[in-house]
Amino acid sequence: MLRKIRILLAAICFIGVTLLFLDFTGTLHRFLGWLAKIQFLPALLALNLVIVAALVVLTLVFGRVYCSVICPLGVFQDIVSWFSAKRKRFRSRFSWSKEVKWLRYGVWTLFAIALIFGVQAFVALLAPYSAWGRIVQNLFQPLYIWCNNLLALISERVGSYAFYSREVWLRSLPTFLIALATFVAVLCLAWKHGRTWCNTICPVGTLLSFFSRCAMFRPVIDVDKCRNCKMCERKCKASCIDIENHKIDYSRCVDCFDCIESCKFDALHYRFAWGSRKAKAVEATASDASRRAFLTSSVILAGAVTLEAQEKKLDGGFATILDKKVPERTLPIAPFGARSAKDFYRRCTGCQLCVAACPNDVLRPSTSLDRLMQPEMSYERGYCRPECTKCSEVCPSGAILPITAPEKTAYKVGTARIDYDLCITSDGTSCGNCSRHCPASAIQMVSKDPSDKEAILIPVVLEENCIGCGACENLCPSRPLSAITVNGVEAPYKRDFSSMFE
Repeated sequence: MLRKIRILLAAICFIGVTLLFLDFTGTLHRFLGWLAKIQFLPALLALNLVIVAALVVLTLVFGRVYCSVICPLGVFQDIVSWFSAKRKRFRSRFSWSKEVKWLRYGVWTLFAIALIFGVQAFVALLAPYSAWGRIVQNLFQPLYIWCNNLLALISERVGSYAFYSREVWLRSLPTFLIALATFVAVLCLAWKHGRTWCNTICPVGTLLSFFSRCAMFRPVIDVDKCRNCKMCERKCKASCIDIENHKIDYSRCVDCFDCIESCKFDALHYRFAWGSRKAKAVEATASDASRRAFLTSSVILAGAVTLEAQEKKLDGGFATILDKKVPERTLPIAPFGARSAKDFYRRCTGCQLCVAACPNDVLRPSTSLDRLMQPEMSYERGYCRPECTKCSEVCPSGAILPITAPEKTAYKVGTARIDYDLCITSDGTSCGNCSRHCPASAIQMVSKDPSDKEAILIPVVLEENCIGCGACENLCPSRPLSAITVNGVEAPYKRDFSSMFE
């Protein structure tokens, strides 16, 4: 019964989180967004102490149910292991093995150091929620969008517009390759060894293991009833049951309850076991060993270290329209709603949820080594429309604050700069496309030579009005580089207009 309840809850959480990353409209976040906010790392970076405390208390009471129910990467490992067990020879393939302490606590130490010193690329690489988000957004969402486009094509043929097509494109090759490598590694480990990733690499699992050692409720072996058949040991995906010594390593047990269901002699029960002598002895031994492993691993020092396939586009004649190139920006552009660029990149988990939800293809993972996999804004495919606040609605870590459309126009995340050598006004043609489409009225057309009435008009940026939305850069007809480039500001800020109405 416990196993069935766990599977039901895990299915709800896993499907819900996965749908959040598949949904490119951001609609589902209204109903399922809470599933992203209860993930450990986003809650920690958002300083949502209520959720962090609740997860710690949950672990202290029931053990590591977070890993087997709430964490999507953990549930994915269970799914892969379940399919692997369908093979006749491998239904009961696990056995007791000691924890790999140097690797487990070494990775956790490096993760903690990276988190403290703001090396977010390393943090995002190992965080289970972020890893699953990258896998879904990079590998599964394109398939989801292709199916959506097929439905859009069919519905259009019958006169319905219930679906609309969306272009599939590679936002970042390095992030795609990292997502693919993570997916293959987790898949192979789970297929052969069950929860190896969860109990050797995952830093969240290691952190929760410190609390699960002394959980109030846990699986307990009844020595009098046990017949040493080892069926529970062979069913344990975490390889944490040593049936010869009748011990369970509670730091690795994720409370999947497979062992309880497999026992034919009723020798395993999930019950209140806080304070029993045997449990205390096992906990003391495990704690001493883990403490030594942690101190040893803390001295480990290590260092950590875009092709796009697109169809050519043609204008009304036969001329090829060149794709826009990404310009060199003096500073990256943080999304609207960020407190500052520094705060944004410190809080961001690199989960790609905002990238998946962005309807204008403005957000994409950075390829810069110091911000690898974390989103930044770029305007080759679209611009940040003033009415759109999708990224602020879905961010679970507090890197992007929830804002309304009116509040968004008060933010300044960048400033436009004009390169007159690239502007078509250098050929004696007055364009004005940037001025016509600027939603903030930050670009005006002025005479190139005030003394000449016949002089052409050229664009001028009013920096105090510019908010950095990128409409001018995106709609500039200059190819392959736009004549206007938006550069980020050191500290995105919200402007105060109250004095204008006094």
